[in-house]
Amino acid sequence: MKWLPWFGLAVLIVAAIPLGWFGYTVEVDRTYPRMPTDVIVPDGATGREIARLLEERGVIGSALAFDAMARVEGRRNDLKAGEFAFPPHQTAVETLREVETGGKQVAVWVTIPEGFTATEIAQTLAERDLGETGALEAVFLHDSLTFGNVRTPTLEGYLFPDTYLIPTVATPAEIAKIMTAQFASELPRDAPFAAKHLGLSIPQVVTLASLVEREAKADDERALMAGVYYNRLRLGMPLEVDATIEYTFAHHKDVITYADLARDSPYNTYKHTGLPPTPIANPGRASLLAAFHPKKSQFLFYVYMGNGHHAFSRTLAEHNANVARYLH
Repeated sequence: MKWLPWFGLAVLIVAAIPLGWFGYTVEVDRTYPRMPTDVIVPDGATGREIARLLEERGVIGSALAFDAMARVEGRRNDLKAGEFAFPPHQTAVETLREVETGGKQVAVWVTIPEGFTATEIAQTLAERDLGETGALEAVFLHDSLTFGNVRTPTLEGYLFPDTYLIPTVATPAEIAKIMTAQFASELPRDAPFAAKHLGLSIPQVVTLASLVEREAKADDERALMAGVYYNRLRLGMPLEVDATIEYTFAHHKDVITYADLARDSPYNTYKHTGLPPTPIANPGRASLLAAFHPKKSQFLFYVYMGNGHHAFSRTLAEHNANVARYLH
């Protein structure tokens, strides 16, 4: 039949139209962005969400074409979050490369988990190319803050765990300022009054909060655990917190040995009464709240019993029985 060749040609033309549009849109068209454009890509955004955001901000002409290109190239899961500064009039392919490699990234998202030490935070930031570990650590461990009339020895404990959008050109001092400012905003509003009521300074309560952060696993036990520490301090008993000893180790140890307990360090709360000289980690919101508002009880001991919870006891005999039950 004579019409078949014409039909085939028509099919080819129809198929070529979208392919031509796709090729032009991603590789040729330089209409977008029309001007220099900054875009913040949220942490955790999917490839499709990023494409839609770029279209909404006028960085690309078609989210559909951009997402299809990323999917065909297998780059959909490689797109980075953060803040980007896109120059005007570039192709969608160029934009994809910049989002994929972070080439136009002016700020990056960084998540600092609760309980990280200043050293661990410095290492995390360095891994995101936000400075040298040594330079960051030097600021974190040598700068200080003042609460009332009390100056902190370092910034350990005051680098608030959170997710931050940090400029790629930020200095260690500027990063420290961002994190300590967040700490100040998260500090309970009644912190001065609460600390005075507890008979401690704000830095001392923050130090206690760091113990809670490193020892507690369940939020519903944090205030009770803080109360145990306050009970022991009031009675002049050593706190006997394993995490304070571990703080002095260069690397994490799963088991604290008797030799470790015998080490003469101001952070050895088995040998020395009172709080350690500085926080041993950077506490999050729940641990800070627990330390400033502890739950009253007669408990003096606790032992981990699994499933994220501890068994609390009032006497050494009860504690020893719990140890025998849960640790042997």
